Amino acid sequence: MPTISLSDKDVASIKVDAVVVGVASGPDGPQLVPGADLPRSLRTSLTDALPSLGVKGAADEVVRVPAGSDLTASVVVLTGLGDAPRGRRAAWPAETLRRAAGAATRSLSGTGSVAVALPAEDVDQVTAVAEGALIGAYEFTRHRGRTAADRKPPVAAVTVLTAVARDKAVKAAAEHAAAVADAVHLTRDLVNTAPGDLPPAAFADAVVAAAKGTSVKVTVLDEKALAKGGYGGILGVGQGSSRPPRLVKLEYAPRGAGSHLAFVGKGITFDSGGLSLKPPAGMETMKSDMAGGAAVAAAVLAVARLGLAVRVTGWVPLAENMPSGTAQRPSDVLTTYGGRTVEVLNTDAEGRLVLADAIVAASEEHPDAIVDVATLTGHQVLALGARVGAIMSNDDELRERVHATAELVGEQLWPMPLPVELRASMDSAVADIANMGERAGGMLVAGLFLKEFVGDRTDGEGQIPWAHLDIAGPSFNEGKPWGYTPKGATGCTVRTLVGLATGAVSA
Repeated sequence: MPTISLSDKDVASIKVDAVVVGVASGPDGPQLVPGADLPRSLRTSLTDALPSLGVKGAADEVVRVPAGSDLTASVVVLTGLGDAPRGRRAAWPAETLRRAAGAATRSLSGTGSVAVALPAEDVDQVTAVAEGALIGAYEFTRHRGRTAADRKPPVAAVTVLTAVARDKAVKAAAEHAAAVADAVHLTRDLVNTAPGDLPPAAFADAVVAAAKGTSVKVTVLDEKALAKGGYGGILGVGQGSSRPPRLVKLEYAPRGAGSHLAFVGKGITFDSGGLSLKPPAGMETMKSDMAGGAAVAAAVLAVARLGLAVRVTGWVPLAENMPSGTAQRPSDVLTTYGGRTVEVLNTDAEGRLVLADAIVAASEEHPDAIVDVATLTGHQVLALGARVGAIMSNDDELRERVHATAELVGEQLWPMPLPVELRASMDSAVADIANMGERAGGMLVAGLFLKEFVGDRTDGEGQIPWAHLDIAGPSFNEGKPWGYTPKGATGCTVRTLVGLATGAVSA
């Protein structure tokens, strides 16, 4: 990942390879936005040239022009921010800045150092610009052979130009942005890795390696320990594969922690559907079915790196869902961790089975809240599209907190209900519950299934507050890159999880 620094130097004197400047669209045509203290002659020439360059200032528009003799940088990068905010005191939205900075660095692969001169007048704006620039500077090349040399490396160093560069809070914001961006990159790397190279054991090894030297304790349960512990959901899903399942637990428990959050992430390293086999096209992106688990692991590591005064425990149940002579069958009955039995009506509804085990295990520690993240249902994509995830919860306050946190950090998650009338559709004639219910509202049915496994509070006031994030759509971008989002793994929900931990410190 690129390095990050702050500077209050003027654009003309900063020694970098490229300078990023914002352009806004408007009724009077495109305009350079405040934030870049460009030399007057360069500002004038750029402003005059915008129409002939075809620059409109639209979001995701990035245009490079020679800097000329006014700057030490050789290139000026014009990045679109869209319509300028109205009103004398109106500020640019943080996510607008984040995406504009990310679009610029994403397009600058092969450039060593970049100065970003977008509006960065306070902590929120500096955080957004730094996050966007860092998250956008990403490239995955692990599996490239002969074409590796054709891929230009991402930007190596980012400098955010801001008049408040010496402010302690602003410096802390840059460090926060670096930790979050590093976690997003780790998540993307795991999700983008070919499933043949990332079975459950290898995933677990990667987490152990990433946690080395940190204050995070990692415990890995192999198939023998899972069998001894009674983790029937994880074992049932993984029994069709020659590569056995794992359960990874990450623990960050600083002294003086005021609250305890549990994060649970679905870790299906490849999902064929099992005996309820997916069609071939449906398997093409199923290496991403562990995106929730990757986000949880990376988020816990980021929280520890930031030294937040909150206890965070991450649970990542890992399995490969494959068809074979040993695979679980439709109509099999599994005994999940804690003793609840589940009739398996569809082996392709496997994510909820591994999550059930992990949610029960997380509940036994009585955290203040449990948040699970999963690429759980195709119904989520049908309901909300490829860029917006869903939030379901048994607690109104937690649902609102997750939603507000996601909005604050620039991730799109939308509250959805858990209609009680759908629960009866999962009644089983032979077990405590079935893993399938009504087809209509399948995303909500899956959420209701998971809710059954959430433990009770110690004060007897109902269940532990729990939220379920279904990110089947936004976890993996099959379309064109946009903003700071590349094609492939996105790193979705890392920022929300870290934001929840950050908010728990101040709550």
